Amino acid sequence: MLRLFDVRGRRVIVTGAASGLGFAMAEVLAECGARVTLADIDEERLAVSTGRLVDRGCDARSFVVDVTDESRVQALFDDVAEAQGGVDVAFANAGLASVPGFRVDGGQTLDTVQRSDWDKVLGVNLTGVMHTMRSAAGIMRRQGAGRIVVTASNAGLRPEPLVCYGYAASKAAVIHLVRQAALELAHDGVLVNAICPGPFYGTLIGGGVTEHPTEELKEAWATLIPLGRMAHPDELKGLVVLLASDASSFMTGAAYLVDGGSLVQA
Repeated sequence: MLRLFDVRGRRVIVTGAASGLGFAMAEVLAECGARVTLADIDEERLAVSTGRLVDRGCDARSFVVDVTDESRVQALFDDVAEAQGGVDVAFANAGLASVPGFRVDGGQTLDTVQRSDWDKVLGVNLTGVMHTMRSAAGIMRRQGAGRIVVTASNAGLRPEPLVCYGYAASKAAVIHLVRQAALELAHDGVLVNAICPGPFYGTLIGGGVTEHPTEELKEAWATLIPLGRMAHPDELKGLVVLLASDASSFMTGAAYLVDGGSLVQA
């Protein structure tokens, strides 16, 4: 069983890794012996997060990247491939939201959606994911093996009243992008899957409203989640190791929920 979930030595890239779910992904894989490159646009926070792992004796390095810049994303993958001889696992995790959804005071209605907010969110959450997947696929196809994991959302699977329109639309789109890529890359030995989190503490999504959520926001989420609470980033780590390891060798094209049962609640 330990061999089945063994990720020691795997060459891993995680975007949006300086904080939140991205750091949780990088942390668990690094602690399990993977060689992890943390990538993020926030250079200062990235340096601190990478340093935390290095101080624990983990094999961790960092790379500053804006995922909307396709040349910079390609440079990230080229850098890792040159330094480590390839890329085994890529987590396309970088993402953002803009203003709150329509269930929050001051949130969006369809007629108040700003084009600038829409373009920014889709630029990171959809186009940035495409850049990351494309760069990963180029290397992994040549290797004849690899794993691509995209952070989507339960908001991509059903209407979600507490997130913005751009966020919901982008996450629905990336889930379909994952399925399309999984079909295309299956013959090359590249597995492509999505993780669909519900609300988690400690993220910077929506300008950081879930990093230190108010009691009002906690209560709002609790009414939508059968387990009655938001999740902690550590609760994503088991799925991360599964999808990065041989334990998921026959799993591709799927979207895995980690949402406390909110999708099944009427």
